[in-house]
Amino acid sequence: MSAFEIYVYSAILLLTACSIITRAGFMLFGDYLPLPDGVRRALRYAPAAALTAILVPDMLPWRTGIGPVFDYKLVAGIVGILVFLRTRNAVLVIVSGMCTLWALRWLAG
Repeated sequence: MSAFEIYVYSAILLLTACSIITRAGFMLFGDYLPLPDGVRRALRYAPAAALTAILVPDMLPWRTGIGPVFDYKLVAGIVGILVFLRTRNAVLVIVSGMCTLWALRWLAG
């Protein structure tokens, strides 16, 4: 084995151990170390914050060095938001957003 392979395998094992330890800690000690109410309330917003952090930068019509540009994803996202506000149906949001995105890309050629 070369030194590089040992380094890669060691990194994989250490990252696996870190992941297991941090995740297992909540399962093993969760009943003995309860979270304060403020932390519990804050953790309710974690999924929405993570989703926003992933989607918003991809949908913003701004490119480095170019500035604002027209982007089909933004239009599809706006259509999805409007469908959600009207129907409150997650499946319709996905279908309408994707159909809008595909239609705009097809029309653009």
